[in-house]
Order: sequence, then structure tokens, then C-alpha cells
Amino acid sequence: MNPETTNGKRRMLIIVNPYATTVSDRLKNLVVYALQGRFEVEVEATERQHHATEIGRDAGDDGYDLVVAFGGDGTINEVVNGLAGTDIPVSFLPGGNTNVVCRTLGIPNDVVDATEHLLSLADDFRPRKIDLGRVDDRYFVFSCGTGIDATVVERVDANPKLKARAGPYFYTWAAVSGYLREYMRNPVRLEATVEGESHEGVTVLIQNSDPFTYFSNRPVHVCENITIDDGTLAMVVLKRANQFDVAGVIPRLLSNRMSAYRHRQVESFEGFTEGAIRSLSTDDDGATARFPVQVDGDFIGRHEEVTIRAAPGALTVIA
Repeated sequence: MNPETTNGKRRMLIIVNPYATTVSDRLKNLVVYALQGRFEVEVEATERQHHATEIGRDAGDDGYDLVVAFGGDGTINEVVNGLAGTDIPVSFLPGGNTNVVCRTLGIPNDVVDATEHLLSLADDFRPRKIDLGRVDDRYFVFSCGTGIDATVVERVDANPKLKARAGPYFYTWAAVSGYLREYMRNPVRLEATVEGESHEGVTVLIQNSDPFTYFSNRPVHVCENITIDDGTLAMVVLKRANQFDVAGVIPRLLSNRMSAYRHRQVESFEGFTEGAIRSLSTDDDGATARFPVQVDGDFIGRHEEVTIRAAPGALTVIA
């Protein structure tokens, strides 16, 4: 990787999602104009799902010194999946509703402030390694979820316009309606296994960093004792989801005083590097029932079984 181009500027590729919540052509142009003062900037816009992953994979062959993902957490996840395991530094500009990755790494949540922050790193260019998680062959930066959490994401992703307009309130509606339809009566039962220890439940949440996500500006804490560079993952299992249990867990997720991690219907694993989640239920035809899975707030389908692994030091970042 060339440290600098012939004009003294590092080569930067910005991968931008033009459909992200806060990204407009005017804002994109302003960001590019500002960054051109310190970097040799090129821009590629995503055109379809997984396009950002393809662009990221090609960036290494094209000799870029820095790749910037400009969009929401879904765009960031795709770029990360293209560059995981390489030494090409990645940075991020917030363009979505939540921007968990940016906040976790200390990047300002306002895109103007984040651009100024990125400019300041031109003179303090110190890449570092962070961990990733992996569910089967898909990497995630901060979280993976199955069960109720993934059902919410599945329903939200199916309505991108409402997602952009209503933000966290649409997530709330999706959570309530998804819970009433799928989890009140006969939810898919899951078994989570780590190092020979297993727990059964209806929802499994895995974290590579804290917090799990944000509700508006409020962090949602689930697991404890987890950081983005400790080489391990953390997991919680919600054993059941009747109305009484859910009513007790939700306030804890948004509280600074009470811990969802310590609720009596929650089991936990800490400091693990590999585990598995499988369905214990059958559908009406007698086949194994599939459960929804999300990574970094993106729905990735329904599965009968998945393997979870830690990927220590798998991503090089500038933040």
C-alpha cells in the first residue's frame, strides 16, 4: 500500500449509499469537496444490495490508502465484509438513522463534524485493528441477533420509506406488531451452545461491542464485559417471551440503573470465541422451523442453524 500519492495526498475511496437516510447529492458533494483538501478522493455509489462489498474487495487491488463507508450501519457492514482480513484502513461517515459503528468508535454522529474529524486524521494517520464477529460467512461489527430482534429488523427492512421517515418510532411499531404475531403464542424455540453449555430460548443476541444499538440517542445495553478489541464475543438468551417477561426486560434495556443482563429470564455467555444457534421447532409440515437473523441492523434471512465465531483483529480502522 502506497503511503502517499505523488502530490503528497493519500488516496481515499468513498463508498457512498445514495439512498441512506441523511445522504443527499448536495451533502455528498460538500463532504467530497472538504476532504479533497487533504486527500486524493474518488467516489463510488452503491447501486444494489451487496454492491458495497464488491467495491470494497476491489479497493485493495486498486491501491487505495483509505476506504471510507458513507451511509448507515448496513452500508458499513457491507464495506467491512469486503475489507475484513486485509490491512487496508477503513473509516466511516454517518448517513443513517442509528450509526452505531460511528458512535462506538468515537466518530461524531453529525456528518459535518465527522468530516472535520476525518480531516484531522490526515496528520495523525494511525491505523489500528479491531475485532469483528462472524455468523456463518457474514461478518458483523457490533451485533447479531436472532428471534424477536431479527423479526423487528426483517419487518423494518421490508418498508424502507417508513424506516427513513419514522426512525425509532417505526422500530417500536415493528417490535410490537412482530411480537404479537410471532411470539405471543408459538415462537420458534432456539438452542444456543457455547463450549458445551447450552440454553434454550426464543431470542439470542450476540455482541462484539457495547452498546447493542441505540434508540434515538439513548444507548441500549444488553451484554456486559464486552469491548471491540478484546478478541471475544458475548451473548444473551431470552428464555421466554410472555407479556410479563417482556414488560420486565424492555425498561432494563433503556435504563442506566437496571440491567437486562441480570433479568431472571435471561441467560448469558461471556468471553467466548465460537458458538452455535439452532432451531428446536418444527413448522406445520413437520420441517425444521427457520428463525430470522440480523447483523448490524440488516436482515440476512431465515436459518435452521448458524455458527457464531469471533474474528480478532480482523478489521483495520482509522477513527
